Amino acid sequence: MVLTGRRTDKLEPLAEKLGGRAIPADLADRGAVEQLLEAAGEIDVLVANAALPATGLLADFSIGEIDRALDVNLRAPIVMAKLAGERMAARRRGHLVFISSLSGKTASGQASLYNATKFGMRGFALALREDMRPHGVGVSTVFPGFIRDAGMFADSGASLPRGVGTRSPEDVARATVRAIEKNLAEVDVAPLNLRLAALIGSTAPALSAAVQRRLGADKTSEQLAKGQRHKR
Repeated sequence: MVLTGRRTDKLEPLAEKLGGRAIPADLADRGAVEQLLEAAGEIDVLVANAALPATGLLADFSIGEIDRALDVNLRAPIVMAKLAGERMAARRRGHLVFISSLSGKTASGQASLYNATKFGMRGFALALREDMRPHGVGVSTVFPGFIRDAGMFADSGASLPRGVGTRSPEDVARATVRAIEKNLAEVDVAPLNLRLAALIGSTAPALSAAVQRRLGADKTSEQLAKGQRHKR
């Protein structure tokens, strides 16, 4: 197992515990993406999980922050899929997994940039799945909702409207394994009401926006933007 990320203080002990390798990489650096794939060697399963928070009004982002979000959230997984996918296709086996978000299925206020990266990832993965199918390579996308205990939402300190539930990091891990084992195109990791909201958002976006306003989702978005601003 090869683990990668920026936080070597967390990465290296975990790799040692799992008997794997740790390769530090900052995917906001375009050159680091190719270097990471070269250092990793032959890859059987690629799980692209890195992302930068991009919640907030577009007017509040600098051009540099926009570029970083696009590079990490969208460009990096696309480039990794190209490089790893070529090798997988040549061997006629392998699996590419993209950890997205329910924000890739339904839009919400004060998240235009984040929605853009996650909507883009969904379209990319669905098309790539068809392209890789003749080569025996699977492609899956996992769509978490609000995840407690770890990750961007948990770190932000934001509160949710009443009735909106969360899932755990372990739930995301189990969904990822299931997606690989069953070669599922998409897996949602969220309570039923959020999954239904995502479905409504994709088919009736105006209705979805009205419901979100009524539930006070804008307050959650403001809290997320404030809590995540330093990570842009």
